[in-house]
Amino acid sequence: MLKKLRVALAVVFWVGITLLLLDFTGVLHHYLGWMAKIQFLPAVLALNVGVIVGLVLLTLVFGRVYCSIICPLGVFQDAVSHLGTLGKRQPYHHKKEHPWLRYGVWVLFVVCLVAGIQVVVAFLAPYSAYGRMVQELLQPIYLWGNNLLALIAERVGSYAFYEKEVWMRSLPTFIIALVTLGIIIALAFRGGRTYCNDICPVGTTLSFFSRFAMFRPVIDTEKCKHCKACEHHCKASCIAIGKESAQIDYSRCVDCFDCIGACKFDALKYRFAWGKKKETVQADNGRRAFMTGTAVALGAAALKGVEARAQEIAKKTDGGFAHVLPKQAPEREVPITPPGSRSVKDFYRHCTGCQLCVAECPNNVLRPSTDLEHLMQPQMSYEKGFCRPECTRCSELCPAGAIEKITREEKTQYHIGTAQVNPELCLTATGKSACGKCSQACPSGAIKLVAYGENRIPAIAEEVCTGCGACEYLCPVRPISAITVNGKYQHV
Repeated sequence: MLKKLRVALAVVFWVGITLLLLDFTGVLHHYLGWMAKIQFLPAVLALNVGVIVGLVLLTLVFGRVYCSIICPLGVFQDAVSHLGTLGKRQPYHHKKEHPWLRYGVWVLFVVCLVAGIQVVVAFLAPYSAYGRMVQELLQPIYLWGNNLLALIAERVGSYAFYEKEVWMRSLPTFIIALVTLGIIIALAFRGGRTYCNDICPVGTTLSFFSRFAMFRPVIDTEKCKHCKACEHHCKASCIAIGKESAQIDYSRCVDCFDCIGACKFDALKYRFAWGKKKETVQADNGRRAFMTGTAVALGAAALKGVEARAQEIAKKTDGGFAHVLPKQAPEREVPITPPGSRSVKDFYRHCTGCQLCVAECPNNVLRPSTDLEHLMQPQMSYEKGFCRPECTRCSELCPAGAIEKITREEKTQYHIGTAQVNPELCLTATGKSACGKCSQACPSGAIKLVAYGENRIPAIAEEVCTGCGACEYLCPVRPISAITVNGKYQHV
């Protein structure tokens, strides 16, 4: 019964978070956004004390159920390990802990987190790793399926689906996601929870509390026949059955309850074990195991009304005849980070690189950075769209506090960059055309055409420019726009 409950909850969380990372309509985050915000590392970076305390208390009461229910990477490993055990009678056996690796990675993670070296943090964080795999590897397939449905719907006169462009946002991030997927599958297929107990810093953090959990799997030494069935079903390899001993390493146990179902002699129970100091716990026959409520009592998410948001994708065909060169990103002295991030430094210090904002951006302006210092963390660029004044989606769903939640009115107060003109490329400045598209497109009215010799040139009022990128995106000059946006270190 406990295993069925755990599996049911795990499936709900895993499917929910996966759909949240795949969604491009902006609808699901109203329902499922809370699932991202209760992930451990984003909650720490967002200083969400309520979630942090809740997860610690959850671990102190029920053990590391977070790893087997809430963490999407943990649930994914369970699915892979299940495939790896098919047809094997004795797939697992007890393995000694590797403290040098386990705590070495944890110390490295904490040092990098404190020092602001977020590249290493993004590499090791389980939720970020899963987000990259879904966004880079699975979302393109998801979008292709959506586009096929859109094509079919168009043929029958329906607008239930609309086409979404599929493109590679970052080759380095794609490669990292692919390598991460390969490593996770290889470790889980052969060793179950090897990644969770030897590498994952979140698992190591929770292990400090799980060894003192009130409820744990307990071996009744009087009933135990030392058949090792529980040991062979333990994905965490934390059960050691000897000829005269039976031990469980509770710091590595993720409470998957596979061992309880494997025991044929009713010697394993998930029961109250508070105050027991030894890892080998003899059952108290006078005490009945009980569980009050569900294993995860994290509160119900208040469901908000769904606001239908379908934004049309503008496409320029140039009459349908001319071959239009694709836009290229210019060299920017300062990276552009989204409105809601108070500064470039603050954004990158909190961002975990989970790719949720990248996956949800309806305007295609967010993509993983290829810069080594901020590798895999999002930055803005305007080759495929611009940051529309009415859109605040990324601020609504960021679980780590890197982008603060803002309203449309508050967004106008964030100056994330400043437009700059290259007179040598500008069509009006060179007299090739009376263009003026940048001035017409600017939503804040920061661009005016002024005299420049015999011609005119766009002049930018820097105190008014918000850095939205409309001018850069709509500039007809290619491959590098004649007017580009350079980021600002401080936004407000």
